[in-house]
Amino acid sequence: MAHLKRSIVEVQAEENCLPHALIIAISRLEKDANYNSYRRGCRIRPVVQNLCKTTAIDLSNGAWIPELVRFQEQFRQNKIVAYHGLSCEDIMFEDQVDSPKRINLLYADVERHCHVIANLTAATTRRYVCKGCNKSYTSDVTHVYDQMCSDYIASPPCAFSHVRITCTVRNRHFGSRTCYAKHKQRPMNKNLCANRSDVAQLADGS
Repeated sequence: MAHLKRSIVEVQAEENCLPHALIIAISRLEKDANYNSYRRGCRIRPVVQNLCKTTAIDLSNGAWIPELVRFQEQFRQNKIVAYHGLSCEDIMFEDQVDSPKRINLLYADVERHCHVIANLTAATTRRYVCKGCNKSYTSDVTHVYDQMCSDYIASPPCAFSHVRITCTVRNRHFGSRTCYAKHKQRPMNKNLCANRSDVAQLADGS
C-alpha cells in the first residue's frame, strides 16, 4: 500500500527506517525546506546519523516498540502513533503525550519496515478520524466523543502533565499548558472564564 497510496510516504532506507521515518515526518510537520529531499532519500543520512548519535539509541539489532518509546521521550513536542495496518483501530504504539502535533507511522510486518502516513484520513479511506478515540466517522459534526476534558470542557480530553496552569480571570486550573492555551484561544462567546466573569459581574450588579 505504501507504493500505491500518495498519502503514505515510503521510506527508501534499507536500514534505520524508524529514525528515517521520524525525520521525514517531523520535517513535513515543520515545513522544512529539506522535506522533499528527505522523502526521496537525499541529504537525510547525515541527519539520521546525528540523531542516533545524540540520542544514543542502539539500532544495531533493528528497532520498533522499545526504541519508539525512547524516541518518543526525545520528541515530546510531537505525539508518535504507530499503526500495523490501515484501519483506525490498528494502533500498536501510542504514548500519552501532550502535543497537538502528531506523527503517524505505518509498520509493515512482512518487510519489518517503517513508513510515514502523511494523511491519515486518506490512508484509511475515511472522511474523519477522531484523534481522541481513534475511530472513523462520516464527519466531525456527527461524531460525539464519549470522553471530555473536565478543564477545557471539550473533546477529546487533553493529556495532563504534573503542572497545573492557573487562569487568573476566574482562578480556574488546567492540567497542561496545551489545555490552558486551548481555553484561551476559544472565541469570547465560548470562553468559559470570560462567560463566568460576565455572569459574576451581572450578579454583583456591575
